[in-house]
Amino acid sequence: MKVSRVDRRVIKSQEAIKKAFIELMVEKAIDEITIQDIADRANVGRRTVYLHYLDKYDLLEKLIEEHINELRKLCESASELSFTEGNLMWFEYFERNSSFFSSMFVSKGAPVFRSQFLKFVIEELEAEVDVNQEQNQGLSKDLILKFFGAAIVEIVEAWFTNELSEPTQVVAEQMGILLDRNF
Repeated sequence: MKVSRVDRRVIKSQEAIKKAFIELMVEKAIDEITIQDIADRANVGRRTVYLHYLDKYDLLEKLIEEHINELRKLCESASELSFTEGNLMWFEYFERNSSFFSSMFVSKGAPVFRSQFLKFVIEELEAEVDVNQEQNQGLSKDLILKFFGAAIVEIVEAWFTNELSEPTQVVAEQMGILLDRNF
């Protein structure tokens, strides 16, 4: 399939807008970012930003959705792997997109991202929880999902905010070991 010049320009503009927005979120609170700030940083006109996004919150929502969808695809491709192997794939993705994830965990956009990320993690874990297994027998499925979902989100956030001193591979492996033990 041939990509037209117009398509390439659209993609290039959208990528510049996303990159500019992420950079700005590291520098200041989302409430302080204007469409003009984004346009200036992306080297596009305000109309171009509005051509692709309703406002900065729509842009934030689309960025979050884009990354959650990529994580979902990783989960699908890792469905036959152990949690340890799957976590390594996740953390590699986190590293490749560290500017986005870092800005999400340290910015004012964090609560929106954090709640959507937690919802996604819980959805992914749901098929793995078996309350008939010996170690989970008699426990509430919802409680297990919320417990491990919150733990995963907290570990990822701590890793991004440098609260964990262990190398990436160690964090991914140990988190995977804990999940493998309990699911």
